[in-house]
Amino acid sequence: MKTKNFLLIAVFGMLFASCNQEKSTKEYMTNSWETTYLKIDMKTYQKSDSTFVFEDDFKNNPPRRAQSKYNKDGSFSAWYINQKGEKKEESVGKWNVKNDSLFIEYFYGGRDVKVSYHIEKTATGFTGKSKYDWDEDGDFEDVLIMKTKRIQTEK
Repeated sequence: MKTKNFLLIAVFGMLFASCNQEKSTKEYMTNSWETTYLKIDMKTYQKSDSTFVFEDDFKNNPPRRAQSKYNKDGSFSAWYINQKGEKKEESVGKWNVKNDSLFIEYFYGGRDVKVSYHIEKTATGFTGKSKYDWDEDGDFEDVLIMKTKRIQTEK
């Protein structure tokens, strides 16, 4: 009887141990990424009654592609790759996650940027959504949606 119970426990233990546990958002984000789609919807563009929508799927040889790398130590870098494959406009910053939210801080374009994204993991990367003052009019009402893919970068 003891052997039978032991075998039953061993079989269930192996099944439990073999289950693939999903990576935490922090483990998942610790990687290199390229933006494959970007949409920014600015409802009151620069405090006007006009809406402005920027949207790009980065197909047809775009002039630049955004890439980034998130390191285990909480640092990250972001840059653009031009049509010649050259890395341009690199900025560095800090990042962390809490549950399904990504928080990043960096300096770019003469200002400090602190933005958070709701992250949804996808088969090839992630989708990030944020509400921020992308048109720099003082109102944090602009909605950004970006899709990414995982890439290889030099170490």
